[in-house]
Amino acid sequence: MTKRDYYDILGVARSASADEIKKAYRQLALKHHPDRNPGNKESEEKFKEAAEAYEVLGDPEKRQRYDRFGYEGMRGTNFREFTDINDIFSTFGDIFGGAFGGSIFDEVFRGGQRGRRRSSAGQGTPGSDLRIKLSMTLEEIAEGVEKKIKVKRQKKCDLCSGSGAKPGSSRTTCPQCQGSGEIRQVSRSMFGQFVNITTCAYCGGEGKIIKEPCTSCGGDGRTAGESTIKVNVPAGVSQGNYLTLQGQGDAGRRGGPPGDLIVMIEEKPHEHFRRQGDDIIYDLLVSFPTAALGGEVEIPTLTGKAKLVVEAGTPPGRMLRMRDRGIPHLNSHGRGDQLVHINIWVPTKLNSEERELLKKLSSAEHINPNEEERKSTSKKFFERMRDAFS
Repeated sequence: MTKRDYYDILGVARSASADEIKKAYRQLALKHHPDRNPGNKESEEKFKEAAEAYEVLGDPEKRQRYDRFGYEGMRGTNFREFTDINDIFSTFGDIFGGAFGGSIFDEVFRGGQRGRRRSSAGQGTPGSDLRIKLSMTLEEIAEGVEKKIKVKRQKKCDLCSGSGAKPGSSRTTCPQCQGSGEIRQVSRSMFGQFVNITTCAYCGGEGKIIKEPCTSCGGDGRTAGESTIKVNVPAGVSQGNYLTLQGQGDAGRRGGPPGDLIVMIEEKPHEHFRRQGDDIIYDLLVSFPTAALGGEVEIPTLTGKAKLVVEAGTPPGRMLRMRDRGIPHLNSHGRGDQLVHINIWVPTKLNSEERELLKKLSSAEHINPNEEERKSTSKKFFERMRDAFS
């Protein structure tokens, strides 16, 4: 059977950039995801086909050989053998969001079991993945922190050690499927022989049955419980990032592998700061005399108080930068800055003496703007507006 061109599979031009190829693969993976197309073999094959195309076109060296020699240039290339849809997720996990990236599949398929493990006959049913939200302050995000969280989950039954069988007894081979976990039905027609394979309903595909169930868990192998789990959160995470704790989800039924615990990061609103990427913004109110004459003010930072010098003649709207006072970069060295946005405090309550002083001051030579200064201020304002909406 003739293979389709990898560019045609992803629906991109041969001159497509790496980002365009990655985007096209993400879209195809979403479209043919098995949760959206349950039992659809055609979609599963297209999913795998797209993965193979991306394996070549997403690698600069392989893509160069393919562009020059086509499939002949791929001879001798060891392609990954995807026997399971989840193999593709684990292989190209960086495409859909890494350990702290907020996977696109998590957003679309929130009810599913991320990276679900399959078990062989006789090994029980895999446990479910669990998702929990973890709220953090900006101070915790800036330093990184170890958190203890309580999780309600299915735990392995202590009495039967998760087997589901009464202590002293054991599971026996299913008489319907003879331990394979599958029922094969062969039918013949004029076109040949067809084999239909279905999960054994008698044992649920496990290949084993329990004649004497555990009195504690009723044969399930699990009991409801609560666990306290430590989570080490690195500095620099942000809203929507997540951490995957493997094997910390629900225990599997009758000895099946456990699911994972997905910890979703949430940022708590801060009393003083707004976050912008890895920078934090602080709005500072200063009096008109301080803005005009200059001075030193004390402001909050993520690590305590700090002194900031306001230069004479500082206008409202100016942004002062305090280097390396922001959030650490998650995947690289360094950190963001603290930006201080200057605002001029206009008093609303004045006594008679203050009013007289301001009246005298208002007639001073350099207190009111002249025509040239008004024009310059208007020009700067419109330039900022243009930049903001362009």
